[in-house]
Amino acid sequence: MGVKLAYTVCGEGSPVVLMHGWGCNRTTVASIENVLVNRFKVFNIDFPGCGLSTEPTSVWGVDEYDSMLHELIRIEDIQSPILIGHSHGGRVAIKYASHNPVNKMVLVDAAGIKPHRTLRYYWKVYSYKAVKHLVHLLMGHERGEKLLERFRKRAGSADYAASSPRMRAIMSRLVNTDLKHCLPHIQCPTLLIWGEADTATPLSDAKTMERLIPDAGLVSFPGCGHYSFLDNPVQFAAVLNSFLSSD
Repeated sequence: MGVKLAYTVCGEGSPVVLMHGWGCNRTTVASIENVLVNRFKVFNIDFPGCGLSTEPTSVWGVDEYDSMLHELIRIEDIQSPILIGHSHGGRVAIKYASHNPVNKMVLVDAAGIKPHRTLRYYWKVYSYKAVKHLVHLLMGHERGEKLLERFRKRAGSADYAASSPRMRAIMSRLVNTDLKHCLPHIQCPTLLIWGEADTATPLSDAKTMERLIPDAGLVSFPGCGHYSFLDNPVQFAAVLNSFLSSD
């Protein structure tokens, strides 16, 4: 895959692969790891371009992340893992579980549903493309790109602004990928844990996933946002332990 993948392995028992969200690293989900290590063998990943893992050498999409996870599971000889993914980690878990044997899956404020685009969004996109063409025409490519880069950092999200150009291109590709077609193919029991005040991956996404995944249940936390596992850690741990203890 052309990347150096960093991850930790802690605990003993059935294997759990733990995957963080975009713009984070494995320390972000350390509280989830701490809930699990007394009963499970936890593989906590730094996604490529995050933490101690190197950046991809090309613009990855969800298929490349899926292949990365497949390779890790093959190398570590993991059989039928439990997958736990927050945000982008949930996106990767969905793709993998749609065509591989998985014991159980927990999706926490997961990505994977393409956002609904308003007319205002398309106006901004096509207006930007027109301005970009004009800036290159008037200033030349190199000077024009420097000006546009300053604009992107001011106008984009915090995650977008903090990323390298390649990681921004990857983020854009991922956000515009819809995995709804994968959901009916997931055969493992799946728990959806969501913050009802999540604006990054809204509760409506969770309800779509619950409807399309054959064996799925949803637990939502009032007043919690995109990091529901940090906003309500006690209740999160109780729900997670209950699900993983059930047959």
